[in-house]
Amino acid sequence: MASVEKEFALQAVPQANRRGFWKILAVMLSLSFFSASMLSGGELGTGLSFMQFIWIVLTGNLILGLYTGALAHIAAKTGLSTHLLARYAFGEKGSYIASFLLASTQVGWFGVGLAMFAVPVAKATGVNVYVLIGIFGLLMTVSAIFGIKMLTLLGFIAVPAIAVFGSYSMVDAAGAAGGIQGLFDYEPTQAISIAAALTICVGSFISAGTLTPDYARFSKTSRSAVIANIIAFFLGNSLMFLFGAVGAMAFGMSDISDVMFLQGLMVPAIIVLGLNIWTTNDSALYASGLGFSNITKIPKHKIVVFNGIIGTVTAMWLYNNFMGFLTVLGTALPSIGAIILADFFLLNRGKYRPFDTMTFKQVNWIAIVAWAAGVAIANVAPGIPPINSLLGSVIIYVGLMKCIPQQAALPAKMKGKEEVIHDY
Repeated sequence: MASVEKEFALQAVPQANRRGFWKILAVMLSLSFFSASMLSGGELGTGLSFMQFIWIVLTGNLILGLYTGALAHIAAKTGLSTHLLARYAFGEKGSYIASFLLASTQVGWFGVGLAMFAVPVAKATGVNVYVLIGIFGLLMTVSAIFGIKMLTLLGFIAVPAIAVFGSYSMVDAAGAAGGIQGLFDYEPTQAISIAAALTICVGSFISAGTLTPDYARFSKTSRSAVIANIIAFFLGNSLMFLFGAVGAMAFGMSDISDVMFLQGLMVPAIIVLGLNIWTTNDSALYASGLGFSNITKIPKHKIVVFNGIIGTVTAMWLYNNFMGFLTVLGTALPSIGAIILADFFLLNRGKYRPFDTMTFKQVNWIAIVAWAAGVAIANVAPGIPPINSLLGSVIIYVGLMKCIPQQAALPAKMKGKEEVIHDY
Protein backbone atom coordinates (compact mmCIF):
# COMPACT_ATOMS: atom_id res chain seq x y z
CA MET A 1 0.00 0.00 0.00
CA ALA A 2 3.04 2.29 -0.16
CA SER A 3 1.94 3.70 -3.53
CA VAL A 4 -1.40 4.69 -2.04
CA GLU A 5 0.35 7.07 0.37
CA LYS A 6 2.42 8.83 -2.31
CA GLU A 7 -0.33 10.93 -3.88
CA PHE A 8 0.61 14.10 -1.97
CA ALA A 9 -3.02 15.11 -1.40
CA LEU A 10 -2.10 17.81 1.13
CA GLN A 11 1.36 18.91 -0.02
CA ALA A 12 3.33 19.81 -3.14
CA VAL A 13 4.68 16.93 -5.23
CA PRO A 14 8.47 16.77 -4.68
CA GLN A 15 10.62 17.03 -7.81
CA ALA A 16 11.93 13.51 -7.16
CA ASN A 17 8.40 12.15 -7.65
CA ARG A 18 7.71 14.01 -10.90
CA ARG A 19 7.17 12.18 -14.20
CA GLY A 20 8.33 12.64 -17.77
CA PHE A 21 6.36 13.95 -20.75
CA TRP A 22 5.11 10.62 -22.12
CA LYS A 23 3.67 9.45 -18.82
CA ILE A 24 1.86 12.76 -18.31
CA LEU A 25 0.60 12.65 -21.90
CA ALA A 26 -0.73 9.11 -21.38
CA VAL A 27 -2.67 10.26 -18.30
CA MET A 28 -4.09 13.36 -20.03
CA LEU A 29 -5.05 11.48 -23.20
CA SER A 30 -6.80 8.79 -21.20
CA LEU A 31 -8.64 11.55 -19.37
CA SER A 32 -9.75 13.23 -22.61
CA PHE A 33 -10.62 9.93 -24.33
CA PHE A 34 -14.02 9.87 -22.62
CA SER A 35 -17.20 8.30 -23.95
CA ALA A 36 -19.20 11.24 -22.60
CA SER A 37 -17.41 13.38 -25.19
CA MET A 38 -18.55 10.94 -27.89
CA LEU A 39 -22.11 11.27 -26.59
CA SER A 40 -21.74 15.05 -26.67
CA GLY A 41 -20.34 14.77 -30.19
CA GLY A 42 -23.41 12.76 -31.14
CA GLU A 43 -25.65 15.50 -29.77
CA LEU A 44 -23.76 18.07 -31.83
CA GLY A 45 -23.82 15.82 -34.88
CA THR A 46 -27.61 15.60 -34.87
CA GLY A 47 -27.99 19.38 -34.45
CA LEU A 48 -25.26 20.92 -36.66
CA SER A 49 -24.01 20.70 -40.22
CA PHE A 50 -20.62 19.01 -40.55
CA MET A 51 -18.82 22.32 -41.20
CA GLN A 52 -20.51 23.92 -38.19
CA PHE A 53 -19.52 20.91 -36.13
CA ILE A 54 -15.85 21.24 -37.13
CA TRP A 55 -15.73 24.92 -36.17
CA ILE A 56 -17.52 24.33 -32.87
CA VAL A 57 -15.16 21.52 -31.86
CA LEU A 58 -12.03 23.44 -32.88
CA THR A 59 -13.22 26.56 -31.05
CA GLY A 60 -14.36 24.68 -27.97
CA ASN A 61 -11.15 22.69 -27.69
CA LEU A 62 -9.07 25.83 -28.26
CA ILE A 63 -10.83 27.38 -25.28
CA LEU A 64 -10.34 24.24 -23.21
CA GLY A 65 -6.72 23.88 -24.34
CA LEU A 66 -5.81 27.44 -23.33
CA TYR A 67 -7.68 27.12 -20.05
CA THR A 68 -6.20 23.78 -19.04
CA GLY A 69 -2.75 24.64 -20.38
CA ALA A 70 -2.58 27.71 -18.14
CA LEU A 71 -3.67 25.64 -15.14
CA ALA A 72 -1.11 22.95 -16.05
CA HIS A 73 1.63 25.58 -16.07
CA ILE A 74 0.74 26.66 -12.52
CA ALA A 75 0.55 23.06 -11.32
CA ALA A 76 3.93 22.10 -12.74
CA LYS A 77 5.52 25.24 -11.26
CA THR A 78 4.09 24.68 -7.78
CA GLY A 79 3.50 20.92 -7.61
CA LEU A 80 0.01 21.60 -6.21
CA SER A 81 -3.43 20.18 -6.94
CA THR A 82 -6.38 22.40 -7.86
CA HIS A 83 -7.65 22.21 -4.30
CA LEU A 84 -4.39 23.37 -2.73
CA LEU A 85 -3.96 26.10 -5.34
CA ALA A 86 -7.45 27.33 -4.46
CA ARG A 87 -6.23 28.17 -0.95
CA TYR A 88 -4.14 31.05 -2.34
CA ALA A 89 -7.18 32.76 -3.86
CA PHE A 90 -10.11 31.52 -1.75
CA GLY A 91 -8.39 31.05 1.62
CA GLU A 92 -8.00 27.74 3.46
CA LYS A 93 -11.64 27.24 4.39
CA GLY A 94 -12.83 29.17 1.36
CA SER A 95 -11.13 26.56 -0.81
CA TYR A 96 -13.52 24.00 0.66
CA ILE A 97 -16.32 25.47 -1.47
CA ALA A 98 -14.27 24.99 -4.63
CA SER A 99 -13.22 21.50 -3.55
CA PHE A 100 -16.79 20.46 -2.76
CA LEU A 101 -18.15 21.64 -6.11
CA LEU A 102 -15.35 20.11 -8.16
CA ALA A 103 -15.19 16.85 -6.22
CA SER A 104 -18.98 16.41 -6.27
CA THR A 105 -19.15 16.82 -10.03
CA GLN A 106 -16.37 14.26 -10.47
CA VAL A 107 -18.40 11.78 -8.45
CA GLY A 108 -21.23 12.61 -10.84
CA TRP A 109 -19.03 11.96 -13.86
CA PHE A 110 -18.08 8.61 -12.36
CA GLY A 111 -21.75 7.70 -12.18
CA VAL A 112 -22.45 8.88 -15.74
CA GLY A 113 -19.53 6.89 -17.12
CA LEU A 114 -20.42 3.79 -15.15
CA ALA A 115 -23.97 3.74 -16.53
CA MET A 116 -22.72 4.53 -20.05
CA PHE A 117 -20.77 1.28 -19.92
CA ALA A 118 -23.27 -0.88 -18.08
CA VAL A 119 -26.33 0.02 -20.21
CA PRO A 120 -24.95 -1.15 -23.60
CA VAL A 121 -23.30 -4.22 -22.05
CA ALA A 122 -26.67 -5.13 -20.51
CA LYS A 123 -28.32 -4.77 -23.94
CA ALA A 124 -25.71 -7.00 -25.52
CA THR A 125 -25.56 -9.70 -22.85
CA GLY A 126 -28.98 -9.63 -21.20
CA VAL A 127 -27.44 -9.26 -17.73
CA ASN A 128 -29.36 -6.97 -15.38
CA VAL A 129 -28.01 -3.42 -15.73
CA TYR A 130 -27.97 -2.78 -11.97
CA VAL A 131 -25.91 -5.93 -11.38
CA LEU A 132 -23.40 -4.74 -13.98
CA ILE A 133 -23.29 -1.27 -12.43
CA GLY A 134 -22.53 -2.82 -9.05
CA ILE A 135 -19.76 -5.08 -10.41
CA PHE A 136 -18.08 -2.48 -12.60
CA GLY A 137 -18.43 0.20 -9.93
CA LEU A 138 -16.61 -2.02 -7.44
CA LEU A 139 -13.78 -2.87 -9.85
CA MET A 140 -13.25 0.74 -10.94
CA THR A 141 -13.24 1.94 -7.35
CA VAL A 142 -10.64 -0.61 -6.28
CA SER A 143 -8.28 0.33 -9.13
CA ALA A 144 -8.71 4.07 -8.41
CA ILE A 145 -7.26 3.58 -4.93
CA PHE A 146 -3.78 3.20 -6.44
CA GLY A 147 -3.71 6.69 -7.90
CA ILE A 148 -1.43 8.15 -10.55
CA LYS A 149 0.49 4.93 -11.26
CA MET A 150 -2.72 3.09 -12.19
CA LEU A 151 -3.90 6.06 -14.27
CA THR A 152 -0.63 6.00 -16.22
CA LEU A 153 -0.79 2.24 -16.82
CA LEU A 154 -4.42 2.36 -17.95
CA GLY A 155 -3.60 5.27 -20.26
CA PHE A 156 -0.90 3.35 -22.11
CA ILE A 157 -3.34 0.47 -22.66
CA ALA A 158 -6.56 2.34 -23.36
CA VAL A 159 -5.52 5.18 -25.66
CA PRO A 160 -4.24 3.06 -28.60
CA ALA A 161 -7.20 0.65 -28.39
CA ILE A 162 -9.75 3.47 -28.37
CA ALA A 163 -8.05 5.27 -31.25
CA VAL A 164 -7.97 2.15 -33.45
CA PHE A 165 -11.52 0.88 -32.84
CA GLY A 166 -13.04 4.36 -32.77
CA SER A 167 -11.39 5.28 -36.07
CA TYR A 168 -12.62 2.06 -37.68
CA SER A 169 -16.18 2.77 -36.56
CA MET A 170 -15.95 6.37 -37.80
CA VAL A 171 -14.64 5.38 -41.24
CA ASP A 172 -17.37 2.76 -41.59
CA ALA A 173 -20.04 5.29 -40.55
CA ALA A 174 -18.67 7.88 -42.98
CA GLY A 175 -18.97 5.33 -45.78
CA ALA A 176 -22.60 4.69 -44.84
CA ALA A 177 -23.24 8.45 -44.95
CA GLY A 178 -21.83 8.78 -48.49
CA GLY A 179 -18.21 9.48 -47.68
CA ILE A 180 -16.67 12.88 -47.01
CA GLN A 181 -19.02 14.58 -49.46
CA GLY A 182 -22.00 12.97 -47.79
CA LEU A 183 -20.92 14.36 -44.42
CA PHE A 184 -20.53 17.87 -45.83
CA ASP A 185 -23.95 17.60 -47.47
CA TYR A 186 -25.58 16.58 -44.18
CA GLU A 187 -28.20 18.95 -42.79
CA PRO A 188 -29.69 18.46 -39.30
CA THR A 189 -33.44 17.97 -38.99
CA GLN A 190 -33.55 19.88 -35.69
CA ALA A 191 -30.77 22.47 -35.48
CA ILE A 192 -29.28 23.73 -32.23
CA SER A 193 -27.84 27.23 -31.68
CA ILE A 194 -24.13 27.99 -31.82
CA ALA A 195 -24.24 29.14 -28.20
CA ALA A 196 -25.85 25.88 -27.10
CA ALA A 197 -23.35 23.87 -29.15
CA LEU A 198 -20.35 25.65 -27.63
CA THR A 199 -21.83 25.20 -24.17
CA ILE A 200 -22.07 21.45 -24.78
CA CYS A 201 -18.53 21.28 -26.19
CA VAL A 202 -16.87 23.31 -23.43
CA GLY A 203 -19.22 22.11 -20.68
CA SER A 204 -18.47 18.47 -21.46
CA PHE A 205 -14.96 18.89 -20.12
CA ILE A 206 -14.87 22.07 -18.07
CA SER A 207 -15.12 20.11 -14.82
CA ALA A 208 -12.23 17.79 -15.57
CA GLY A 209 -10.35 20.69 -17.17
CA THR A 210 -10.53 22.70 -13.96
CA LEU A 211 -8.94 19.73 -12.21
CA THR A 212 -5.99 19.60 -14.63
CA PRO A 213 -3.52 20.53 -11.83
CA ASP A 214 -4.36 17.29 -10.03
CA TYR A 215 -2.47 15.44 -12.79
CA ALA A 216 -0.14 18.09 -14.23
CA ARG A 217 1.48 18.65 -10.80
CA PHE A 218 3.40 15.41 -11.43
CA SER A 219 5.08 16.85 -14.52
CA LYS A 220 8.82 17.54 -14.34
CA THR A 221 8.54 20.77 -16.32
CA SER A 222 5.91 23.37 -17.09
CA ARG A 223 6.58 23.02 -20.80
CA SER A 224 5.85 19.29 -20.90
CA ALA A 225 2.69 19.78 -18.81
CA VAL A 226 1.32 22.47 -21.13
CA ILE A 227 2.16 20.57 -24.32
CA ALA A 228 0.61 17.36 -22.97
CA ASN A 229 -2.62 19.20 -22.19
CA ILE A 230 -2.83 20.91 -25.57
CA ILE A 231 -2.28 17.60 -27.39
CA ALA A 232 -4.85 15.87 -25.19
CA PHE A 233 -7.57 18.37 -26.08
CA PHE A 234 -6.82 18.97 -29.73
CA LEU A 235 -6.19 15.30 -30.46
CA GLY A 236 -7.98 13.29 -27.80
CA ASN A 237 -11.09 15.35 -27.16
CA SER A 238 -11.54 16.31 -30.83
CA LEU A 239 -11.35 12.66 -31.85
CA MET A 240 -13.98 11.70 -29.29
CA PHE A 241 -16.36 14.36 -30.60
CA LEU A 242 -15.67 13.27 -34.18
CA PHE A 243 -16.31 9.59 -33.42
CA GLY A 244 -19.68 10.47 -31.90
CA ALA A 245 -20.73 13.01 -34.54
CA VAL A 246 -20.01 10.93 -37.64
CA GLY A 247 -21.94 7.97 -36.26
CA ALA A 248 -24.86 10.25 -35.38
CA MET A 249 -24.92 11.82 -38.84
CA ALA A 250 -24.79 8.44 -40.54
CA PHE A 251 -27.28 6.51 -38.40
CA GLY A 252 -29.22 9.16 -36.47
CA MET A 253 -27.97 7.82 -33.11
CA SER A 254 -26.09 9.99 -30.64
CA ASP A 255 -24.91 7.07 -28.47
CA ILE A 256 -21.65 5.64 -29.86
CA SER A 257 -22.34 2.22 -28.36
CA ASP A 258 -25.62 1.95 -30.30
CA VAL A 259 -23.76 2.90 -33.47
CA MET A 260 -21.04 0.30 -32.98
CA PHE A 261 -23.58 -2.41 -32.16
CA LEU A 262 -25.45 -1.53 -35.37
CA GLN A 263 -22.17 -1.88 -37.25
CA GLY A 264 -21.73 -5.40 -35.88
CA LEU A 265 -18.86 -4.28 -33.63
CA MET A 266 -20.18 -5.60 -30.34
CA VAL A 267 -16.87 -6.88 -28.94
CA PRO A 268 -14.85 -3.83 -30.06
CA ALA A 269 -17.60 -1.61 -28.67
CA ILE A 270 -17.37 -3.24 -25.25
CA ILE A 271 -13.56 -3.01 -25.32
CA VAL A 272 -13.62 0.66 -26.35
CA LEU A 273 -16.26 1.63 -23.82
CA GLY A 274 -14.71 -0.46 -21.08
CA LEU A 275 -11.18 0.90 -21.38
CA ASN A 276 -12.39 4.40 -22.18
CA ILE A 277 -14.68 4.72 -19.21
CA TRP A 278 -12.39 2.85 -16.84
CA THR A 279 -9.58 5.38 -17.32
CA THR A 280 -11.78 8.47 -17.01
CA ASN A 281 -13.73 7.05 -14.08
CA ASP A 282 -10.53 6.31 -12.21
CA SER A 283 -9.43 9.89 -12.93
CA ALA A 284 -12.77 11.17 -11.63
CA LEU A 285 -12.50 9.24 -8.37
CA TYR A 286 -8.86 10.27 -8.00
CA ALA A 287 -9.72 13.97 -8.39
CA SER A 288 -12.77 13.76 -6.13
CA GLY A 289 -10.65 12.05 -3.48
CA LEU A 290 -8.16 14.92 -3.53
CA GLY A 291 -11.01 17.44 -3.23
CA PHE A 292 -12.71 15.90 -0.25
CA SER A 293 -9.34 15.17 1.35
CA ASN A 294 -8.65 18.92 1.25
CA ILE A 295 -11.88 19.47 3.21
CA THR A 296 -11.82 16.57 5.66
CA LYS A 297 -8.06 15.80 5.89
CA ILE A 298 -9.05 12.11 5.63
CA PRO A 299 -6.57 10.09 3.49
CA LYS A 300 -7.48 10.18 -0.19
CA HIS A 301 -7.76 6.42 -0.71
CA LYS A 302 -10.45 6.13 1.99
CA ILE A 303 -12.50 8.90 0.39
CA VAL A 304 -12.14 7.24 -3.02
CA VAL A 305 -13.99 4.18 -1.69
CA PHE A 306 -16.85 6.29 -0.30
CA ASN A 307 -17.12 8.35 -3.50
CA GLY A 308 -17.16 5.20 -5.60
CA ILE A 309 -20.15 3.92 -3.64
CA ILE A 310 -22.05 7.20 -4.04
CA GLY A 311 -21.31 7.37 -7.78
CA THR A 312 -22.41 3.77 -8.24
CA VAL A 313 -25.71 4.27 -6.40
CA THR A 314 -26.61 7.41 -8.40
CA ALA A 315 -25.32 6.16 -11.78
CA MET A 316 -28.64 5.62 -13.56
CA TRP A 317 -30.14 8.92 -12.43
CA LEU A 318 -27.11 10.83 -13.67
CA TYR A 319 -27.14 8.93 -16.96
CA ASN A 320 -30.78 9.84 -17.57
CA ASN A 321 -30.13 13.54 -16.85
CA PHE A 322 -26.81 13.85 -18.68
CA MET A 323 -27.35 17.00 -20.76
CA GLY A 324 -28.76 18.89 -17.80
CA PHE A 325 -25.68 17.84 -15.86
CA LEU A 326 -23.47 19.36 -18.56
CA THR A 327 -25.35 22.64 -18.34
CA VAL A 328 -24.70 22.83 -14.61
CA LEU A 329 -21.00 22.11 -15.14
CA GLY A 330 -20.74 24.73 -17.85
CA THR A 331 -22.03 27.51 -15.61
CA ALA A 332 -20.86 26.63 -12.07
CA LEU A 333 -17.25 25.50 -12.49
CA PRO A 334 -15.34 27.82 -14.88
CA SER A 335 -15.29 30.62 -12.29
CA ILE A 336 -13.16 28.51 -9.94
CA GLY A 337 -10.37 27.95 -12.44
CA ALA A 338 -10.64 31.53 -13.71
CA ILE A 339 -10.10 32.95 -10.21
CA ILE A 340 -7.07 30.68 -9.65
CA LEU A 341 -5.61 31.87 -12.98
CA ALA A 342 -6.30 35.54 -12.21
CA ASP A 343 -4.80 35.26 -8.73
CA PHE A 344 -1.61 33.62 -10.01
CA PHE A 345 -0.96 35.52 -13.25
CA LEU A 346 -2.51 38.94 -12.61
CA LEU A 347 -2.24 39.52 -8.87
CA ASN A 348 0.87 37.51 -8.05
CA ARG A 349 2.70 38.05 -11.36
CA GLY A 350 3.13 34.38 -12.10
CA LYS A 351 4.75 33.28 -8.84
CA TYR A 352 3.44 31.88 -5.56
CA ARG A 353 5.36 31.52 -2.33
CA PRO A 354 6.05 27.84 -1.50
CA PHE A 355 2.99 26.11 -0.07
CA ASP A 356 4.75 24.83 3.04
CA THR A 357 5.77 28.38 4.04
CA MET A 358 2.25 29.81 3.85
CA THR A 359 -0.33 30.72 6.47
CA PHE A 360 -3.53 31.37 4.54
CA LYS A 361 -6.55 33.49 5.28
CA GLN A 362 -9.49 31.45 6.47
CA VAL A 363 -11.82 32.82 3.77
CA ASN A 364 -11.26 35.37 1.04
CA TRP A 365 -14.81 36.64 0.58
CA ILE A 366 -13.88 38.55 -2.55
CA ALA A 367 -13.10 35.25 -4.29
CA ILE A 368 -16.43 33.81 -3.10
CA VAL A 369 -18.33 36.85 -4.40
CA ALA A 370 -16.47 36.71 -7.73
CA TRP A 371 -17.27 33.02 -8.10
CA ALA A 372 -20.97 33.56 -7.37
CA ALA A 373 -21.08 36.52 -9.74
CA GLY A 374 -19.46 34.42 -12.46
CA VAL A 375 -22.14 31.76 -12.07
CA ALA A 376 -24.88 34.41 -12.18
CA ILE A 377 -23.39 36.01 -15.30
CA ALA A 378 -23.23 32.62 -17.00
CA ASN A 379 -26.94 32.11 -16.39
CA VAL A 380 -28.32 35.55 -17.28
CA ALA A 381 -25.95 37.20 -19.79
CA PRO A 382 -26.39 36.55 -23.52
CA GLY A 383 -23.66 34.59 -25.30
CA ILE A 384 -21.67 31.49 -24.33
CA PRO A 385 -22.24 30.68 -20.62
CA PRO A 386 -18.80 29.13 -19.86
CA ILE A 387 -17.00 32.05 -21.53
CA ASN A 388 -19.20 34.58 -19.76
CA SER A 389 -18.43 32.86 -16.48
CA LEU A 390 -14.66 32.88 -17.08
CA LEU A 391 -14.44 36.51 -18.12
CA GLY A 392 -16.98 37.82 -15.60
CA SER A 393 -15.34 36.19 -12.59
CA VAL A 394 -11.84 37.37 -13.61
CA ILE A 395 -12.94 40.98 -14.09
CA ILE A 396 -14.85 41.07 -10.81
CA TYR A 397 -12.15 39.30 -8.79
CA VAL A 398 -9.25 41.43 -10.02
CA GLY A 399 -11.31 44.62 -9.83
CA LEU A 400 -12.42 44.06 -6.24
CA MET A 401 -8.97 42.91 -5.12
CA LYS A 402 -7.44 46.08 -6.54
CA CYS A 403 -10.12 48.41 -5.18
CA ILE A 404 -10.61 47.00 -1.68
CA PRO A 405 -7.61 47.40 0.69
CA GLN A 406 -6.09 44.05 1.60
CA GLN A 407 -4.27 43.00 4.76
CA ALA A 408 -0.55 43.30 4.32
CA ALA A 409 1.64 40.24 4.59
CA LEU A 410 2.57 39.49 8.18
CA PRO A 411 5.46 37.34 9.40
CA ALA A 412 4.67 34.19 11.32
CA LYS A 413 6.66 31.32 12.79
CA MET A 414 5.93 27.66 12.39
CA LYS A 415 8.18 24.61 12.33
CA GLY A 416 11.20 26.88 12.50
CA LYS A 417 10.36 28.64 9.21
CA GLU A 418 9.29 32.20 8.58
CA GLU A 419 5.80 32.25 7.15
CA VAL A 420 3.51 34.87 5.71
CA ILE A 421 -0.20 35.37 5.46
CA HIS A 422 -1.27 35.44 1.83
CA ASP A 423 -2.23 39.07 1.31
CA TYR A 424 -5.01 38.59 -1.19
